[in-house]
Amino acid sequence: MFSCRRTQSAPTVLCYYPALELDTKHTMKNPLLDTSALPRFDDISPHHVLPAVEQLIANHRKQLDTLLDQNAAPDFESLVVPIELMDHELGRVWSPVTHLQSVLGSPDWRDAYNQALPLLTEHGTEISQNARLQRAYANVGQSLTSDASESQRSAVDHALKDFHLAGVDLPDADKHRFKEIMQELAGIQASFEHKVQDASDAWSLHIEDADELAGVPKQAVDRAAEDAAEKQLDGWLLLLNYPTYDAIMTHARQRPLRETMYRAWATRGSDQGDDPAWDNSENIEKILALRHEAAGLVGFKSYADYSLATKMAGSSDAVLAFLRELSARSRAAAEQELFDLQEFAGMHLEPWDTAFWLEKFKQARFSVSNEELRQYFPASTVISGLFALAAKLYGVELVERSDVAVWHAEARYFAVKSADGELIGGFYADIYARSGKRNGAWIDECISRQQLNGGSALPVGYLVCNFPPRDDTGLSLLTHDDVVTLFHEFGHMLHHLLTRIDIPSISGINGVPWDAVELPSQFMENFAWSYDVLNKCSAHPETGEPLPRELFDKLEQSRNAGAGLAMLRQLELGLFDFLLHANYDPNDPVPVLTVLENVRAEVSLIAHPDYNRLPHAFSHIFAGGYAAGYYSYKWAEVLAADAFSAFKEVGIFDAETARRFRREILEVGGSRDIMDAYIAFRGRKPTIDALLQQDGIQTT
Repeated sequence: MFSCRRTQSAPTVLCYYPALELDTKHTMKNPLLDTSALPRFDDISPHHVLPAVEQLIANHRKQLDTLLDQNAAPDFESLVVPIELMDHELGRVWSPVTHLQSVLGSPDWRDAYNQALPLLTEHGTEISQNARLQRAYANVGQSLTSDASESQRSAVDHALKDFHLAGVDLPDADKHRFKEIMQELAGIQASFEHKVQDASDAWSLHIEDADELAGVPKQAVDRAAEDAAEKQLDGWLLLLNYPTYDAIMTHARQRPLRETMYRAWATRGSDQGDDPAWDNSENIEKILALRHEAAGLVGFKSYADYSLATKMAGSSDAVLAFLRELSARSRAAAEQELFDLQEFAGMHLEPWDTAFWLEKFKQARFSVSNEELRQYFPASTVISGLFALAAKLYGVELVERSDVAVWHAEARYFAVKSADGELIGGFYADIYARSGKRNGAWIDECISRQQLNGGSALPVGYLVCNFPPRDDTGLSLLTHDDVVTLFHEFGHMLHHLLTRIDIPSISGINGVPWDAVELPSQFMENFAWSYDVLNKCSAHPETGEPLPRELFDKLEQSRNAGAGLAMLRQLELGLFDFLLHANYDPNDPVPVLTVLENVRAEVSLIAHPDYNRLPHAFSHIFAGGYAAGYYSYKWAEVLAADAFSAFKEVGIFDAETARRFRREILEVGGSRDIMDAYIAFRGRKPTIDALLQQDGIQTT
């Protein structure tokens, strides 16, 4: 999943003016306002949130008024720098709040987040619609001299585009309506996410007959026994988190159990769930209507067109053509895979059958199984090997620090140093599933890199996954899919950490087109398919032996099993998302489930039951940053496959190629046109064939 989601609600043009004084008396009393170092997770509490946000917004409003009043002839240093620093400060205060409400499952943190979010959204839109500020930025843009840096020009250009997209040019009535829409959207999207989480947390299945769990891995069974014991129940308790869901769908021999689990997962947050209070149907309708209205206010035909204003893809037609070309070129392979699977299973396959029979097929065809592989991937060993890979490619050292405050006993903090020992950043890691924690895997910013006006801050991030919790011995064994997920998220983290851009709004992942932001993460996945890498990431907990070469060879041979079906699944999601936003008609909206049905008729080979409510838990597009942008995964995967082919041509650890990738892709943030940056790395534009070849799909 995605994985890379910027949850900071404030737009990129909010910020701090260092020449003016903050109210330090109150700042020191509220630990959330202390941005002198890392967040004080051992001190901050939900009751700190609203006062901190209210005070910071009040300070920023005063600072901005003074800045504009006293700056008759603004230039980059006198206008843009203080704006950037205010935004940076706001991000540092708000990031712990968005993070904690996602990982703690605390009603108090959720309430604090929901109370402050409307204030931030209102303030953000207010700043983005500030015509005086927009004119000042335009003047700065016109006054930039020939010696202005590419980063300075890019920061101004991004800000001016943001002003336009926020309706700065609109009449007052339309501006006011746009602001209302942004506030309402922020609240509804948060509600969408919370309903999915509440529905997931509330569901459980009590099992007392061990035969019901036949085939389920021991690690998952033991965890289910612990969950039952916590509730003072005999037997086992299955919860609706991804590790449990995946274990059941992939390994449970009892087909009715798989169907039960599938139904629970496919109906989260919907009218088919257990509680009407968690039904997202109304939220979906409101979100689509509000997005369309907002896009129309600022001159776009649809929200899809509005979304593309900040992406690589030039038009809706280009996106749809891309998705449909991939579908056409993958379909034959997917049809053959489904035929082979159903022949192997001796039955027609339902959605709750495919993962199970694909695993059985891999075992029979390639003599490899997820469970056999899992025995070689203790989480701690995988992390050590991943860090060693980062050191080999980019010369960085990652060192755990035990003196940094964290929010949970399982969270850890790592400092990141350059080859000469210079500190360049750090990140928190919280990788195990637990009740109340949002499902999925993602990274987010804690602190953006900045070096402006004599001050500086190094980049810090959050890396979050939901891997199987550690057992009583401290052991958590990962599947190879988990390993790939970890590499993916770490690719995002490297993008955040290795930036050399000192302007926060375009450093790291900021300012990078959303359909290119997955390039570093999808690129990093490829290293999880190298024996030389996995050899360092694996160790059997009993023998200490790394993954045997013969077992890796079987894994590699099985890599493309089901690749065509997986391709069509992602294209189904991408087309559904894009068509939903591109074709929305407020006067006659097509029901969301009808859009999904039509897309599945076009793309999917496996029919889903009528109760399937995929949209109702599709947080990527209804609560995250992927609205009219889910196609980005495939778009960026093309870039990533093509980029990795450059490494394969000269050796995947080639130092010069790694330096060039770091310099042209990882370090530049949003300071440069991404296609220009890619061509500087690769020497040419990417091709779709690289992805199809990687997936074992015919390219002729």
